[in-house]
Amino acid sequence: MELTKKVIGAAIEVDKVLGPGLLENVYEECLAREFLDAGIKFQRQLELPVKYNGSVLDCGYRLDFLVEGFLVVEIKSVALLQPIHEAQMLTYLKLGNWNLSLLINFNTPVLKDGVRRVVLNYPESTSASSAPLR
Repeated sequence: MELTKKVIGAAIEVDKVLGPGLLENVYEECLAREFLDAGIKFQRQLELPVKYNGSVLDCGYRLDFLVEGFLVVEIKSVALLQPIHEAQMLTYLKLGNWNLSLLINFNTPVLKDGVRRVVLNYPESTSASSAPLR
């Protein structure tokens, strides 16, 4: 998908300048700047309420980015992406009724090794897939 290529390209540009080892909020700030420069529409730190038994609850969940209204982008700066990170993405997709997300871990020697695409086939089924981008 063209949008995911643009987003990954922006992340690669941030990684080229900063390298690994910084806090997530630094990468988030710089990625937002790259999105602006590239004309990519996004919402940042978007509140994500939880719907439970007919009530809408503000539980403090926030997406790092919602790009073009449908692509969830979550930033990490961790030694290794864990299954819980992908589970978090699947939950965000379910809560927001979206299908596609990118999980980007900037704490890798080569950024492409830290990018995961997580897809949720919603609402037809609850099947999901996650794979490294190569």
